[in-house]
Amino acid sequence: MIEALFESNCPDLKLVARGKVRDLYEVDAESLLFVATDRISAYDVIMKSAVAGKGKILTQISQFWFSFLEPVVQNHLITANIDEMPQVVQQYRDQLQGRSLLVKKVEVLPIEAIVRGYITGSGWKEYEKQGTVCDMALPEGLRESQKLPRVLFTPSTKAEYGDHDENIHPDKCAEIIGEERAKEMARVAEELYSKAAEYALGKGIIIADTKFEFGVDKQGNLMLIDEVLTPDSSRFWPTASYKVGRGQESYDKQYLRDYLTSIDFDMHTPIDLPPTVLDNTLKKYIEAYVKLTGNRPELG
Repeated sequence: MIEALFESNCPDLKLVARGKVRDLYEVDAESLLFVATDRISAYDVIMKSAVAGKGKILTQISQFWFSFLEPVVQNHLITANIDEMPQVVQQYRDQLQGRSLLVKKVEVLPIEAIVRGYITGSGWKEYEKQGTVCDMALPEGLRESQKLPRVLFTPSTKAEYGDHDENIHPDKCAEIIGEERAKEMARVAEELYSKAAEYALGKGIIIADTKFEFGVDKQGNLMLIDEVLTPDSSRFWPTASYKVGRGQESYDKQYLRDYLTSIDFDMHTPIDLPPTVLDNTLKKYIEAYVKLTGNRPELG
């Protein structure tokens, strides 16, 4: 039985932040430690229950994609092997094994780089109302879950915990981080998505949309950071059951969102989740990992 890690505790490391899923520590002047806990959130609310092993799967999926996408853009990963981390980190091996990334410190850009290949979620709701996604006009007659005529870069602002991210027009992104950097972010994000989506399609998974995060190193280079193309940051649909004109089965948090909708969740209050929801959520994550990589995740 895998024991869930809801919150890490590494007192000899400086805790920088606790996010919805990750705990972030400062290791030294040049590096940080990302710890993927088993917390799960939906609608920007962290649930009271944790999905045992989820953080390890997220870490291993990110490792896979960091390696696969390195030809497109460099990333902040130093190592995921705890034996290669400083001793001050290794002392917490029992907590951190398999769920931690030692990464380079960079200046984080305050934009969520969302890329959409299919129309679904908040994009579909906006399109139904006014024929746009992030205020960008789209052709008439699109149906739910349909592949978009072109890949869309639809950024959002990063919200503090308790607030909701705000979708913004790409022009607004330029106002926040500068025109040249915004153009580079959009180009790289679209290229990352397209390369990953083509690969995943060959493995029986449609990546409907995803969220990338970027930083800038001391030399001014754009770097891919945080998690990459995980079930937490993406919508993964099985190609076998894909059908335009309706919502899709998924390998991601949509299963949890659908459960919360069925119980009229208030979108604000953390709740305990039934064991069946936790178990089925983990199964979705494992299935996605196996399909994408051809391997079973290491959960021990």
